[in-house]
Amino acid sequence: MDFGHTADESDFRAHVRRELESPDLVAEVTALRAGGGREPDERGVYRLLGERGLLGVDWPHRYGGQGRNAAHAAIAVEEMMRAGVPDTLFVNGIQTVGKLLLLAGTEEQRRRVLPSLASGRRFASVLYTEPGVGSDLSALTTRAVAVDGGHRISGVKTYNLKSGITDYGLCAARTSAESSRYEGLSLFLVDMRAPGVRVRSLDTMADELFHQVELDGVLVRDDSVVGGIGQGWGVLAEALPLERTGFDFALRAERWFAAGAGGPGPAGHWLADIGRHGAATSAARLLAWRCVGAADLGQLDELRTATAKWYASEQAAAVARWATERHGFDAAPELAELLDSAYREAPGLTLSGGTSEMMLQTISSFLLAAEATTSDVPEVSRDATRR
Repeated sequence: MDFGHTADESDFRAHVRRELESPDLVAEVTALRAGGGREPDERGVYRLLGERGLLGVDWPHRYGGQGRNAAHAAIAVEEMMRAGVPDTLFVNGIQTVGKLLLLAGTEEQRRRVLPSLASGRRFASVLYTEPGVGSDLSALTTRAVAVDGGHRISGVKTYNLKSGITDYGLCAARTSAESSRYEGLSLFLVDMRAPGVRVRSLDTMADELFHQVELDGVLVRDDSVVGGIGQGWGVLAEALPLERTGFDFALRAERWFAAGAGGPGPAGHWLADIGRHGAATSAARLLAWRCVGAADLGQLDELRTATAKWYASEQAAAVARWATERHGFDAAPELAELLDSAYREAPGLTLSGGTSEMMLQTISSFLLAAEATTSDVPEVSRDATRR
């Protein structure tokens, strides 16, 4: 695959950089960094990004997007993160909820929700994980009971990010227990300020707090069912490759590698580690870009995305540990602050967005299926394929 950019893509990267250098946006990002404390509120930054058309880059114009392709959207993400823009609202709201609505939402839902997400005026989070269940959606216990005109949802969701400041929550709930654990799931767009929604913070090692969301008979109208009643599992399975490109993890690895490789003093015996981590970090970025190329060709699948997510998240975690080991927490204040944040965030990277074990299971299942297919080919044909 050619990982170079077209002239149009290069021009777009230059455009994004110019926008990110705008005085008002620079001031907002700087203030966010200087604010200190836990759980930064980046909505002001995202409103400015939305005004500049940098959020729904690859969404159709009619939904508030720019009508560009996946490569343009990836360029925008790269440049935003390199400029210090926190990415959680983007990953959850634009990349996950937004793209799922593009995939499975009704026309009314798309026109009602997507323009406000793309403009940075409203925000969305994900309500999947539950206490005692983790990321196994087939075992969730949150229930949605049909009532006149909609459903009432009751249950508890946990380990959610930014749920305290978002307007929509994409909630997975069980609507039927009569079929299999997979067939009885449905997706709902929940108004996070509706009666019966209670959000509380959960402490974490990382800078961002988790949230626990209690849903006590929350009324969700029929027009907020996403993908149809009982179709939640199929929609999520189809949407997962769109979410897992590995970009967010690869860009963390890039930022932390730059911190680890630089800094005061001679590289000395760290040269071998610098070369090794530099190569692995570049590989993580290229795997993410391979997913982008596949998306533009309509060939994105679970094997590519699971590989990119697994490799990039493991590399980012490894780089965070290595950079901290090299410089220590007694480095210069700005470097020490970055390393401290990276070190605390690193353990969760191989869990969020699908654990490394789940990604390896997905990869192995594809490889075993391919091997089984190859073993059915006559020996002469198999020899030919090796050439």
